[in-house]
Amino acid sequence: MNRQTQEQCNTPSAGSRFTVRGSRLVLASGNAGKLAELRELLQGSGVGLIAQSQLGIDDAEETGLTFIENAILKARHAASASGLPALGDDSGLCVDALDGAPGLYSARYAGTHGNARANIEKLLCELNSVPGDKRGAYFVCVLALLRSGDDPDPLIAHARWHGRILHAPRGERGFGYDPVFLPDDGNGASAAELDPGLKNRISHRGKALARLREVLDANRQP
Repeated sequence: MNRQTQEQCNTPSAGSRFTVRGSRLVLASGNAGKLAELRELLQGSGVGLIAQSQLGIDDAEETGLTFIENAILKARHAASASGLPALGDDSGLCVDALDGAPGLYSARYAGTHGNARANIEKLLCELNSVPGDKRGAYFVCVLALLRSGDDPDPLIAHARWHGRILHAPRGERGFGYDPVFLPDDGNGASAAELDPGLKNRISHRGKALARLREVLDANRQP
């Protein structure tokens, strides 16, 4: 299956009658970078995004074996605790030379959750002897949108962002592994050097949310 076909298979159907009551969604994450990006991407949609931490909701235990499982676990936890629709985001970096690592463990690759510097240092150490043409990688983003904690039919959107790993960090924007990720479609800039508007159009998270937004816009109540 080529990339274009894969992207089409992961696109939610516009005919899906998925509606969100009200105008608020809980983001099932405490990641400030994700919150900022998703709020920017949702501008003009009529949907306001609230971080679960603002409601006193702790992170869910990520016991899934796939990005999809973890995204649903997060969203279900936040929806059950808040009584509001919830958006779960599970994402990570998969490196070809490392058999897909850090993958599900991207945020805690070096042992401490959310320590981006340590994660990057470990990644570069693991790839120290790998030449540039063998440093292929991609970001994955899975978004799961649940109307309630017991929603049996969540809406799922899945996207990838392909590129390679640099030998040293570049740029001050973004978060996580952005300084060492060189996207194929970034005109030679690292993810941390990209203009935020461009990044939001071409990134894994931007593409996944664009698919969700298409369905929300099609089903939004007048």
